[in-house]
Amino acid sequence: MIRLTNLADYAVVLMTAAAREPEQRLSAARAAEATAIPMPTVAKLMGTLARAGLLLASRGVAGGFALAREPAEISVADIVEAVDGPIALTACVTGEAHECAIEGVCGVRGHWGPINQAVRAALEHVTLADLLKPALTRVKVPA
Repeated sequence: MIRLTNLADYAVVLMTAAAREPEQRLSAARAAEATAIPMPTVAKLMGTLARAGLLLASRGVAGGFALAREPAEISVADIVEAVDGPIALTACVTGEAHECAIEGVCGVRGHWGPINQAVRAALEHVTLADLLKPALTRVKVPA
């Protein structure tokens, strides 16, 4: 099974909550309350998303976080990569150190790059604006 990390999942939920109220600053406390994500996790993710340029942070009484761009300009891929790094289904194509018993003889290693690109393209195709709409029972995959 291919799964996002919990942090990436929570980040998408937080960004969607911010997108629902684009005119207002969202405090970490209010975000935690609205999403049921624990406050320490919300604070950590909001900082991460702000450093990635997806949220704008402001201090003070009227401070909080707001989207850095329009919801239609922020993709699920942007959010996942801000939290988890580049989208890759296997370690052998990330350039990171890893152990693989068959690396020297693997016949499919060269195919993982295009597969990763397809997965990223699918996540790039879905934006925060899409997530604000009612859920679809069937998702249209880009050709």
